[in-house]
Amino acid sequence: MTVNGADKKRLMKLKKKMSQKRPKFRRFESWRFVRIKDHWRKPKGIDNHMRLNLRGWPKVVNVGYRSPKLVRYLHPSGNEEVAVHNVGDLAIIDPETQVARIGGSVGTKKRINIVREADLRSIRVLNPGKARKILLEESEEEDLIAEEASEADEEEPLKESEEDDLIAEKVSEANEEESPEEAEDAEMEEDVQ
Repeated sequence: MTVNGADKKRLMKLKKKMSQKRPKFRRFESWRFVRIKDHWRKPKGIDNHMRLNLRGWPKVVNVGYRSPKLVRYLHPSGNEEVAVHNVGDLAIIDPETQVARIGGSVGTKKRINIVREADLRSIRVLNPGKARKILLEESEEEDLIAEEASEADEEEPLKESEEDDLIAEKVSEANEEESPEEAEDAEMEEDVQ
């Protein structure tokens, strides 16, 4: 079943409101004994006060606490979550209606590749972890290298013009040097004649 935008928005608001009102379901007497953990278990005793829904006792899990069926299991953004374990899993994701959640067993190296590919495909990743930070650092380093290269490119034309000036000076000096020599040569020729 598909939901149009207005209904989805209304149902997501209702889901959020219901989640806020939903009590924390506690295991019977978990507040009393350390050995009983606070993980939900249905009370089954014949005289159990929680099972009998007596006033003053914690609430029991009931179907009425569920969220609306059309928006159940959706991320609070309203998008469907899709589990991703490798770069290939991103191919099945629709960026408009789905978001990616990287599996917990995926390492940093593969996580970086998944986040990089998701950015290219404009897919939102819910839990990038360290990968986003590492990618930002890499992009900053690339920017610095690019800036240094552009500054070097800007400096090179200046160097070339300076080299041209030096060459021009050497040529003019050479011309000046040649003219006194030529003058001496001319004098010597005159003396010889």
